[in-house]
Amino acid sequence: MDKNSKIYVAGGTGLVGSAIIRKLKEKGYKNIVSTYHNKKPTDNETEWHKLDLTSQDDVKKFFEKVRPEYVFLAAAKVGGIVANNKYRADFIYENLQIQNNVIYYAYKYNVKKLMFLGSTCIYPKNCPQPIKEEYLLTGELEYTNEPYAIAKIAGIKMCESFNLQYGTNFISVMPTNLYGENDNFDLEKSHVLPALIRKIHLAKALSEENFDKIRKNLDKNPIEGIDGNASKEEILNILKKYGITKNQVEIWGSGKPRREFLYSDDMADACVFLMENVDFKDIISEQFGVNKGCDITQYTTKEIKNTHINIGTGKDISIKELAEMIRDIIGYKGEFYFNINKPDGTMRKVTDVSKLHSLGWRHKVELNEGIRKVYEWYCNN
Repeated sequence: MDKNSKIYVAGGTGLVGSAIIRKLKEKGYKNIVSTYHNKKPTDNETEWHKLDLTSQDDVKKFFEKVRPEYVFLAAAKVGGIVANNKYRADFIYENLQIQNNVIYYAYKYNVKKLMFLGSTCIYPKNCPQPIKEEYLLTGELEYTNEPYAIAKIAGIKMCESFNLQYGTNFISVMPTNLYGENDNFDLEKSHVLPALIRKIHLAKALSEENFDKIRKNLDKNPIEGIDGNASKEEILNILKKYGITKNQVEIWGSGKPRREFLYSDDMADACVFLMENVDFKDIISEQFGVNKGCDITQYTTKEIKNTHINIGTGKDISIKELAEMIRDIIGYKGEFYFNINKPDGTMRKVTDVSKLHSLGWRHKVELNEGIRKVYEWYCNN
């Protein structure tokens, strides 16, 4: 990529896409295009287009008009364990539609390079730790996020297949659990780290009897339709439903599962680094001994697979330890109640990032520092 290349970031309003846009601007890229579905963003330095990525016809017209040279496919329907299990049909259908449309028309309109972003939930729930790329499709998936994982696996295989049949340069990366600015703090649909930040933030406000702070929070992000205009009783009831009281915060599961977390700006830095420095030919050359200068379509008889790259820190922490770290940062004095009647999910999930390290990239922001940055952003927004 050069600084004037037309770069399309699909999903630019989300946690992942917004971080990639920030990183591209930081590195001097000037011709960035992105899309939104509902409310137009206020970022005037990016060229925005309103687009429904699940519509094949709309995506075709977009690529025909805009003609991007490089694509970061960061758009996806995402959520935590509750949302993944409750909206199973939506998660598999919408993600497959988005991926199929963007990857196919990137091929049809001769995009020079595409990066598909997935998730480490693609791996079997009981695979060895740390998780190597080669463990893909070696066992049963975690049931609660199976539809989402299957969609992401299909995206990896689609990229590999277009590369091998048509000689495209589509690479796939699988970030670990992400957190950062522009995260989703909806208590029904968010991932564990942003959910804990919001729950502990509200519990602290309750303990301080600061209802102005609570009403302001609910005005910004209502819970099941309850906003800051609701009565005090309604607010207390909805907070209690989500396990938030002045003295205690409920956390699903035992607190024993261990997870890896990566700050979104680090993820974006890794993605831009790989787009600038690593092609599909480089990956298969290292893994399979294929000549870098060859026509890769001649290698369709080889079992070329697992060409995706894990992006993470290689470090994990228990949910209990994570909650305690967030509590200390926020300054909440209450206790935690671990509800063992709720699912734990996979007991340990940490990535092997040796492939990423061998390509020349390592993370910079440690978890404690990252949570402080996110909580400061959350309080200001």
